[in-house]
Amino acid sequence: MQKLSLNQTLQQKLSPQQIQFIKLLQIPTAELETRIEEELEINPALEEGMQEDILSKDEYNNDSEDDYADDYNHRDDISLDDYLHHDEYAGYKMYSDGNHPDEDRDMPIATMSTLHDALIQQFGFLRLNERQTVIGLQLLGSIENDGYIRRSLQAIVNDLAFSQGFYSTIEEVETVLKKIQTFDPPGIGARNLQECLLLQLDRKDPLDPNVTFAIKIIEDFFEEFSKKHYEKIQKRLAINDEQMKNVIYLITKLNPKPGSVEGEDGLAHYLLPDFWVSNTNGKLEVHLNSKNAPELRISRSFADMLDTYDKSDKTNRHIRETVTFVKQKLDAAKWFIDAIKQRQNTLQRTMNAIVNYQYEFFVDGDETRLKPMILKDIANRIEMDVSTVSRVANSKAVQTEFGVYPLKYFFSEGISTDYGEDASSREVKSILKEFIENESKSNPLSDDKLEKLLNDRGYNIARRTVAKYREQLNIPVARLRKQL
Repeated sequence: MQKLSLNQTLQQKLSPQQIQFIKLLQIPTAELETRIEEELEINPALEEGMQEDILSKDEYNNDSEDDYADDYNHRDDISLDDYLHHDEYAGYKMYSDGNHPDEDRDMPIATMSTLHDALIQQFGFLRLNERQTVIGLQLLGSIENDGYIRRSLQAIVNDLAFSQGFYSTIEEVETVLKKIQTFDPPGIGARNLQECLLLQLDRKDPLDPNVTFAIKIIEDFFEEFSKKHYEKIQKRLAINDEQMKNVIYLITKLNPKPGSVEGEDGLAHYLLPDFWVSNTNGKLEVHLNSKNAPELRISRSFADMLDTYDKSDKTNRHIRETVTFVKQKLDAAKWFIDAIKQRQNTLQRTMNAIVNYQYEFFVDGDETRLKPMILKDIANRIEMDVSTVSRVANSKAVQTEFGVYPLKYFFSEGISTDYGEDASSREVKSILKEFIENESKSNPLSDDKLEKLLNDRGYNIARRTVAKYREQLNIPVARLRKQL
């Protein structure tokens, strides 16, 4: 039998304005300018610039969302009362909640060419024929961010054939590759770590016996060297401890990622701070960076269009369609400005809460004074959702007197101590790193010994946690830290 029933359910849906705010909140200041430029391009009702009358929060009309949700094309009349108040279309300046002393200075931005640009420039100096040029450009395009070519030469031959109708051989491709491997930085274009190290050693003094031994070791004993079986290598090459130390030092100073000379992806990495924290006699002040946010206002010319419509024939269908378009663009511009205001307010409140929570660190910069802090701690303080704090912390940075820090730096789990207090995991990592730096290089500390040392310091920590923190610090196991 068919049956009718009535069910009541609760659903949570985000409005278009909320979605826009979330997207704006999670982007860093360095990208905000680009996002605003995109909005200026698609919405002619939004302009850069500032007028004398600034739109305040109290004057802002938040009822425009309901107007925009209506279907204007099917309404018999269009009310313009809310749109003909010129005061509401005055300028709106992107504001900062604090006046940083350096606010009027231009912030320097690091600029440089990419790794690919540098290789293309060097490629131009090679005297290659037409076929070699095509192959060379394909090889350059196959170089990854760390400087390696991991695609097989056969795959590159196939790429040339299928994508460009260019038929070549592995031998022909390898000939061009050898030329590219002479480029700077040394080791570029290598197909594996072993070849990368050999390419760098080939540029060193061939008369140096240490270089000769190093090349021999990488060519014939690469696996033994990677596992630090130094005694076995010494016996095979008949070299003493001093010579072995010199060779190890030479090899370990080579660059295993030649494409990362300037950064992980061949670019200059820098953090553009979203906040500044200044310390005036122990009083901490948080300043929001508004350098990359231009002054915004709603276009008066669009309001003038509505004035013209108010005096025209309201029964004309084309005029009604025009005014519908204008009103929608005005609403979108007001929503965008409001989303920017919300973004700045949320950033300011979040950073203030972090500074208050980690006050001792921001006073002297000692990372051992960082308290355990999770996203929920800040969310409770600013009475916002944890996801909101997460979006702020994941992509923002702060300039302090001790350097620039990503906000994620200040969040860490807690480790219980013998004193009944919680210590930050970052504090434990700092002490762990100190133990390893001061250990005997010939007899490095195992994770079990590190656990005991930390327990002796009063930190209740398990061996598996020691191993996890060591891996997060990119520190190898004791066996691989051993030196002669």
